[in-house]
Amino acid sequence: MTKYQNGIRKLKRTRYVLITIIALQLVFSSCTRKPAQSFSFAFYNVENLFDTIDDPHIRDNSHLPDSDIPWTSERYRHKLDNLSKVMSAVDTGGYPSLFGLCEVENIDVLLDLINHPSMNKAGYRILHKDSPDERGIDVALLYQANVYAPAETQYIQIIFPDDPNNKTRDILYSKGVVYGKDTLHIFINHWVSRWGGQEKTEPHRRFIGALLKTVTDSIFAAQPNANIIVSGDLNDNPDDLSIAKDLGAQSPAKPLNKNSLYNLSLNKFEQGEGSLYYKSWDMFDQVIVSSSILDGKNGIKVDSEDQLVIKHDWMLYHLEKGPARPSRTAARSYYGGYSDHLPVLIKLTSK
Repeated sequence: MTKYQNGIRKLKRTRYVLITIIALQLVFSSCTRKPAQSFSFAFYNVENLFDTIDDPHIRDNSHLPDSDIPWTSERYRHKLDNLSKVMSAVDTGGYPSLFGLCEVENIDVLLDLINHPSMNKAGYRILHKDSPDERGIDVALLYQANVYAPAETQYIQIIFPDDPNNKTRDILYSKGVVYGKDTLHIFINHWVSRWGGQEKTEPHRRFIGALLKTVTDSIFAAQPNANIIVSGDLNDNPDDLSIAKDLGAQSPAKPLNKNSLYNLSLNKFEQGEGSLYYKSWDMFDQVIVSSSILDGKNGIKVDSEDQLVIKHDWMLYHLEKGPARPSRTAARSYYGGYSDHLPVLIKLTSK
């Protein structure tokens, strides 16, 4: 055998060994690669979760033992029983990993809620801060620490330039990491209500929508393909100007625009579904996500383009005429129900 032939033979042998090593490495890496991990996000307006203690700094006079509709310890405990029943039934796979809430009075009612016998196994921790809202109702985020690790929390105060004395709820902003790898930006909202009329109060909601748009745009500018969830009781429907134009939350239809927001409640709303009922079904409770969460380009992907409205029959009040509607706690009388809103849910995966 010539030196040339011997060299070719050694070269082929070396190449075979290298191919074998690479193949083994690929097999090993595929075996050790972690599978996609699932988690869920829910939002629920819990309708005036107040304790029975008078707080002189807020307007809680309608939720005291001597109120026109007495708010007693027994009724408070019943409210916790009802909320825990609903929250336990939101996700069939277990408690949602992240749970946004609004209309909570203070940290004490949140602690009572997560420590309820039907809730404590969820292992929730709390992000909350008292807001300047005159009614004393705040937003909060419950999270499971084995799924989500908050890294930064801010409370965005809303000051209306033409109405600075109108105190409303802060927007809760949390930046954290999901399963130790994927960064997620979460905004929990409760926008100004329509009390006094939709047209009269609309400018306030439009201001909040535009303000939130500047915040999300700044995140996109610093972190292209950022994973963002905007959720809450927005007191407007998905096609209202505050959301569709000022916030810029679009229909989740392809092709997707990079670094944009998409409203997962829009399709359901157009099909006649809603999360609360007044004269018809409204979809005030919404989940809005960034394009990267829709297409999964940055590690986190939503399972569906549509949020789920959780509507079990036992959560509804049935009238002799007209559609069933959410069974609420109180209005002109005490009813002993759950909330005047229904919870909404999305399911996601982290790859």
